[in-house]
Amino acid sequence: MYAAKQQTSVSASIPRAMQQSAAPAVSLIGAQQNELLRALSREELLDLFVHLDLVPLEAGKHLFDTGEAMEYAYFPTNAIISLQYVTEEGGAAEVAVVGREGVVGVSMYENERANCCAVVQSAGYGYRIKASVLRQAFFSGGALAQQLMRHTSALFAQLAQTVAGVRHGSIEQRLCRWLLERLDRSLSNELKVTQEMIANMLGVRRESITCCAGKLQEEGLIEYRRGTVTIVDRHAMERRAGGCYSPA
Repeated sequence: MYAAKQQTSVSASIPRAMQQSAAPAVSLIGAQQNELLRALSREELLDLFVHLDLVPLEAGKHLFDTGEAMEYAYFPTNAIISLQYVTEEGGAAEVAVVGREGVVGVSMYENERANCCAVVQSAGYGYRIKASVLRQAFFSGGALAQQLMRHTSALFAQLAQTVAGVRHGSIEQRLCRWLLERLDRSLSNELKVTQEMIANMLGVRRESITCCAGKLQEEGLIEYRRGTVTIVDRHAMERRAGGCYSPA
């Protein structure tokens, strides 16, 4: 079954534009581009691999929304997923971000409903698995269960840091942290983001982001072109973020 899985073509299900970009191979090596999956033993990964499907994750795609049943979990390889809390009035604020280090959509009990929405922020690929299969594998114990618990703990820490940053951090510190979090999960130092997107996720005025980004650019920490931010001096960005940031 494993050999057949390796030979399966996914080109028919992937848009032409995404086929032209470098896509992870449908193989153990491809799955190991996700750090959580890479931490598993070969035997555990083989057991899980037959249930994994490589899927394109296009920017803006909602993997699930608040209140929905989580049918699938996703292990990103080069995509970045934003976890957002949405108010009754329709406002959204980012509470955490997940990239190749983790997984989104883990459901620990049957009929569990999502308490936030998961939106693809940076396009790429990921490995999808039925939530029920992942749940069964979790309760079987082993390294997978340990890695999922570690990842959940890291998400809680990230959420706590987000809350503390909103309460005590300046807009500039929060901007630096937001950019660094994406840099940690990106394959290059160039980020495809807009000032409007950042402002919406941080819950601040766009003019405030424009002012802070302009200051960071003047001081040589970043380079900003329309829709693209390049991190020039990471260490200076970390210092500027202060206690609002700790590496993923």
